[in-house]
Amino acid sequence: MSTFTIFLALIVIVAFLLIVVIMVQNPKGGGLSSSFGGGGQQVGGVKKTNDFLDKSTWTLATLLLVLILLSNVTIMDDGAGSTGVFESDTDVEMNVPQPVQQPETNNE
Repeated sequence: MSTFTIFLALIVIVAFLLIVVIMVQNPKGGGLSSSFGGGGQQVGGVKKTNDFLDKSTWTLATLLLVLILLSNVTIMDDGAGSTGVFESDTDVEMNVPQPVQQPETNNE
């Protein structure tokens, strides 16, 4: 298993977690955080839940960006000794049509 494959798996997991954390939040201040401490009680702590969701969103987004940049570096390192990701090992000749030569005419 190459390092790029490991980074790809980590990127997918972090992206899924980021989606879940964002979907739990409610843009109007409700959502999961409003179900804790209901009716004005701060026992569960709506503020603490909002802070946790906000910090986890920023942390996961930063981690996703770092993983994407690191995976790009590993692609460059893995491909240095080979012909490349999309190239084959065999040489392929391209049949490029040659321009047609017009016969010379003597108009003397």
